[in-house]
Amino acid sequence: MLKKIFFQIHWFLGITAGLILSIMGVTGAIYSYEQPIQKWLNPDSYTVAAENRDKLTPAELYQHFYNTDSTIKINSITIAKDPTASSSINIVKEGARKGYNMMINPYTAAILPEIKGREFFQFVQQLHRNLTVGPVGKQITGASTLILIIFVLSGLYLRWPKKHSLKQWFMIKPQLKGRNFLWDLHAVVGTWVVIFYLLLACTGLYWSYDWWRNGMYKVLRVESPQAEMQEGKGNRQNAEGQRTENAGEQRNKNQAVRGEADSKHKDAKKELSAAQINLALTQTWTGFNAQVGRDYSTLTVNLPKKADGKIELNFVDAIPQHERARNKATFNYQTSTIEKMDLYEDQKLNEKIMSSMLPVHRGSFFGPVYQFLAMLAALVMPLFFVTGWMLYLKRRKQKKLTQQARLAATAVTLDPNAKPWLIAYATQTGTSEQLAWRTATSLQEARQPVTVKALQHLSVDDLKNTEQVLFVVSTYGTGEAPDLASSFVKKILPIPVDLSHLNYAVLALGSQEYPETFCSFGHAIDDWLKQNGAKQLFATIEVNNANHQQIQAWNTALAKVTQLELQAMNIEKTFDSWTLTQRDVLNPDSLGAAAFNIELKPTHEVHWQAGDIAEVQPGNSAERIAHFMQKYHIAAHSPVESLSTKIEQALWNKDLTTEVEPFANLEHLLEQLQTLPSREYSIASIPSQQVLRLVVRQQADAQGQLGLGSGWLTQHAALKSEIALRIRTNDSFHLIDDNRPIICIGNGTGLAGLMSLLHARTRQDYTQNWLIFGERQREHDFFYQSTIEAWQTTGMLQRLDLAFSRDQEAKVYVHHKLREHAQELQAWVNNGAAIYVCGSIQGMASDVDQALIAILGEATVDQLRQEGRYRRDVY
Repeated sequence: MLKKIFFQIHWFLGITAGLILSIMGVTGAIYSYEQPIQKWLNPDSYTVAAENRDKLTPAELYQHFYNTDSTIKINSITIAKDPTASSSINIVKEGARKGYNMMINPYTAAILPEIKGREFFQFVQQLHRNLTVGPVGKQITGASTLILIIFVLSGLYLRWPKKHSLKQWFMIKPQLKGRNFLWDLHAVVGTWVVIFYLLLACTGLYWSYDWWRNGMYKVLRVESPQAEMQEGKGNRQNAEGQRTENAGEQRNKNQAVRGEADSKHKDAKKELSAAQINLALTQTWTGFNAQVGRDYSTLTVNLPKKADGKIELNFVDAIPQHERARNKATFNYQTSTIEKMDLYEDQKLNEKIMSSMLPVHRGSFFGPVYQFLAMLAALVMPLFFVTGWMLYLKRRKQKKLTQQARLAATAVTLDPNAKPWLIAYATQTGTSEQLAWRTATSLQEARQPVTVKALQHLSVDDLKNTEQVLFVVSTYGTGEAPDLASSFVKKILPIPVDLSHLNYAVLALGSQEYPETFCSFGHAIDDWLKQNGAKQLFATIEVNNANHQQIQAWNTALAKVTQLELQAMNIEKTFDSWTLTQRDVLNPDSLGAAAFNIELKPTHEVHWQAGDIAEVQPGNSAERIAHFMQKYHIAAHSPVESLSTKIEQALWNKDLTTEVEPFANLEHLLEQLQTLPSREYSIASIPSQQVLRLVVRQQADAQGQLGLGSGWLTQHAALKSEIALRIRTNDSFHLIDDNRPIICIGNGTGLAGLMSLLHARTRQDYTQNWLIFGERQREHDFFYQSTIEAWQTTGMLQRLDLAFSRDQEAKVYVHHKLREHAQELQAWVNNGAAIYVCGSIQGMASDVDQALIAILGEATVDQLRQEGRYRRDVY
């Protein structure tokens, strides 16, 4: 729940504040290199030809401009040691709070060309600080900066419980597609810039809020220079009118102190004449250079404003730590002594940070490499806004389509003359439901009114009041209806109903691995409808393992009979890349086929719930591919130009048992080969374990050839190789969301699905868990024995009943254990327990079902199904 809350906060703030932060990021990146850019744009202003003579001193420059134009009021003069660097004077200019800098030829005092780009960088600065809209904009950028901190912390929290390897955290996976690639790009690049964004945000707030700035001074234990700060904030006296100054003058008038101090104060306030200033500059320049005792790159002399004999200077070391690492000095030109020298290098680290907040903010405080990386981090700020919006829009589009279908409303205007459609689905693992909604969306886009219902909610009245019905139903196990549709089978299918007014079609899903019962539930519904007079729109369409062509045949048939233009429809399967990291035999020396513990790690961010399904795309062994190529005389390593790969790679997931026609080229060959069907496995782990675990038993045909999925995972795929796998949600086997008791029943590899449930329960400290597990021999077939026994020892597993069928003369199975403990089972169910069954449909699942009916009664078992307290993942 906490993760969901953080996720909602993260994306909501992202789509609201993301644009502002993108603007601030780009403008901040540009402004951080203002000085280098301006020097690059204005070489004639910043550099001159070196001459074989000394540069003009501050006094000579002052005298020149005083003689040339006495109206110019100079604030300061800056001289650089570099012979090719220009000098500069800062003069008073209306509207320029910090004065106006003029670049000067240091040898002739000629005014150099005006610096281009100043207005641009002023605009960029204002856009960065307040979006150019003053105090309101400052509040917006300040709030957005606070939100950036929330982004960083919530993003870290959302990623943290996943993988901890450097590759998973910091490597982008370009092989990912679609939404997975966007998510990976968003998360991985976000991890790269975490430190930069935290520092940018924490220092940026220094200018946004007084409380934050004061807090920084307190945390770093630096005394807040209140008076200096008021001056540095733009002569607040000017910003607030003459109110403060007048108040200060009034206080001075009211001073009780008189005498000699008053007289000195008045003398000090007297303005200096041009000759006095010239003399002061000359003595300062000569005396300071003689006494400073260290090299510097630039020296700024502030012209004296009063006759107190002192001049303030700033100078930058020859190799400064950053552009604001300035040293300060006070020179008494009357006594020709340096009265005060404050060196930047002598400051403590905390003092340096607080006196150099802008370099810390832009990164130059930590050196040019860090500054460059910080600039790149700021530049990629729009990436998170764009990818975040794309992810949001994808989620929104999916939710919108589903919601439209559920409410029988579309964005297009419905045809008022169209007859409503009713779509009924029966699903165990979600595939039929997905196809039902896709069919609904397709019809809605053609302006048809549609209502979608689960088969268990379908009533006789629904059928009597509808003229057009589409059934999308799965066959489960050995010809059964999905669990939730059992009530429809028992209550509606046995009764006769007049459906002569009804037109219908059936899409039947199943697996040809069960040829005798393939799509039998779909055909049962078709037979019942015919017997009750309903008219078939077209013949029942069978779909084997969600085959794309067969699904499209349903769409085509529907379009033909309705004369509507329906968009192509299929179940999109995008497999992600996982790494096969571990493969262990769980049952060495077992009487049964080898069962393997398979562990995989993703190359991307991934989420699943306990009870979900791993769908694997199997591949062909190298031997099978070589045999196929030899049969059709295909040279090894032949290139497939359309795929930019070799033929061996192109054949890895193709059905090589198909007879192919003569082919002109390899592309023609590949067109004839279908992709191998995928295989599904219950997941035995949960995401916080940082690994996806499967339990796979080897299956072999009469010739000893291993099955597609089991052969691929347990033998053909090499360790550390890539496995194509996708997570498919399995709502019908998810955990209840409270701490009521659960009873887990399974056999063989079915333990996998139960292990994920128990892992999730133990992580939540839910202890009312009962496991009933069966296999052949305890000595060889007790999968994950140490984990299960540890749960039992620590009290996380209240009951454990094991049925090892070959450990005694009379075979004992899990349904026997149920009957043996019928009284306890009844008590647990009466206490609200939910029952989970995972394993083989043939034998175990049907026997357990019969045992539950015998113990609890058929009505109770049906009620448990409807309440979601009897859930099965059987195969």
